[in-house]
Amino acid sequence: MEPMDIVGRTKEDASLPKATMTKIIKEMLPPDVRVARDAQDLLIECCVEFINLISSESNEVCNREEKRTIAPEHVLKALEVLGFGEYIEEVYAAYEQHRHETMDTMRSGKWSNGAEMTEEEALAEQQRMFAEARARMNGGGSAPKQSDAETQPTSNS
Repeated sequence: MEPMDIVGRTKEDASLPKATMTKIIKEMLPPDVRVARDAQDLLIECCVEFINLISSESNEVCNREEKRTIAPEHVLKALEVLGFGEYIEEVYAAYEQHRHETMDTMRSGKWSNGAEMTEEEALAEQQRMFAEARARMNGGGSAPKQSDAETQPTSNS
């Protein structure tokens, strides 16, 4: 019998995109470092377990407050409870940046339903986000944000 998680699905049902995770792993390491496939799989499994741990504790925090929806403050409190308090400031900064970028995008009408972004735009956005994450991990700062004129295709509409 396979191990079950709290929602009744097997652990194999909950995973992260392997190609994306492999890219993140490789981008965080020096170019001369190679990672064995089983080590990549282990790192991916660790990420899944970390997400499960944070989600579960966030749910506990939410329940203690008699709320029905997990909010960002519940996730931040879960990080503190689980001993990851040193990451709260960085996680909150990343959340605020994401929220700000999402609001800008929604206001510009670019993502009314998420399907209007071309594959090239999505790839460019992914690369920009990877670069920002890499800069935060390597230097504690953030990569310079491209201006809207650089990231949006020109049109006469």
